[in-house]
Amino acid sequence: MNEATLEFIRIHANEDVRQLAFLGKKHPEVDMTYALDQISGRQKARTKIPSWAAIDGIVYPPHLSMEQCSSERTARYKAQIAGQGTKIVDLTAGFGVDMAFMSAGFSEAVHVEQQPQLCAISSENYKRLGLNHIQVVCSDGVAYLHQMEHADLIFIDPARRDQHGGRTYGIADCTPNVLEIIDEMLEKSNRVIIKLSPMLDWQKAVSDVNHVSQVHIISVGNECKELLLVVEKEEKPLQVFCTNDDSVFSFYPNDEIGDFYSPSESPKYLYEPNASVMKAGCFNLISEHFNIIQPDSNSHLFISDRIVEDFPGRGFVIDRVCTMNKRDLKETLAGIDKANIATRNFPLSVADLRKRLKLKDGGEVYIFATTDTKKGHLLMVCRKIS
Repeated sequence: MNEATLEFIRIHANEDVRQLAFLGKKHPEVDMTYALDQISGRQKARTKIPSWAAIDGIVYPPHLSMEQCSSERTARYKAQIAGQGTKIVDLTAGFGVDMAFMSAGFSEAVHVEQQPQLCAISSENYKRLGLNHIQVVCSDGVAYLHQMEHADLIFIDPARRDQHGGRTYGIADCTPNVLEIIDEMLEKSNRVIIKLSPMLDWQKAVSDVNHVSQVHIISVGNECKELLLVVEKEEKPLQVFCTNDDSVFSFYPNDEIGDFYSPSESPKYLYEPNASVMKAGCFNLISEHFNIIQPDSNSHLFISDRIVEDFPGRGFVIDRVCTMNKRDLKETLAGIDKANIATRNFPLSVADLRKRLKLKDGGEVYIFATTDTKKGHLLMVCRKIS
């Protein structure tokens, strides 16, 4: 990287890379491809990996690797799961974000990546981050596994794209196929953490992979980002963790479900689970744990006549409830010209219901449309709990 390229990056650090791409002919001395990768990479890192963006000299990979790498928030969460030990090995380390954070609790760390460019980038970044205990090995992860010495923890994030670049989701369709090497990984380590697509059915993933002790469904900003399986040699009761930002709800899938309370005729509060709880599908356990019920078993909403503390999701005050009767709608929606609308177990889509109600999008009013146990269609007009 020459001085002209460095200067170009410094001057244009905050500009639109799509526009900068047209300046190539005006600056023949600049390695434009590299410069644009660095400018766009640091811009993205300001939100995705903010602690790295604050450090001058961090080298960023091409666009696809930046898109695929973990965020700082999810990497810090994985570091908590990884805990402490002597040695950690990441068999598919990529850009190295997960390894940088997970390695903090280990005295020795091995970063295995088969792409030489990413290995070179990671080696440089680890120096700038002061992570001198990480060894970068440019090798195929499975080949390294065959000859590696024992480690406390192995982390693996199999590639979810096929040979044609198309997305894959099933465990057996990813590269490497974890199902073929899980036994060897357990022979070479005490624990294995597997990162999978959030699109996967976690229950099927658990049935496919033996010895799973923990499932972590990770959401950021109420968007499901990652599915993690923790695999251990020792048999343990399976525990599922649903996380969204700083909220964590955990449960044991085999827990028995008790009786639920019956709410009053006019419940005062409505609760909407976060994305991780929705992914987990643990609605009956939520009902029992917080002593609340759903309007119907398929509504995936909860109602209560009291405030529910620490609910894993959003809470609302129910101001009014009405049916889809025209007169009822007219009286209930009087004075409302816009609202945030959600439909759960309801015959109309959000777009169709908005058209029927003649309401604009936005504002401080929230309308949840659902179906109750008597198959009646209800609208619950709410506002967020302050």
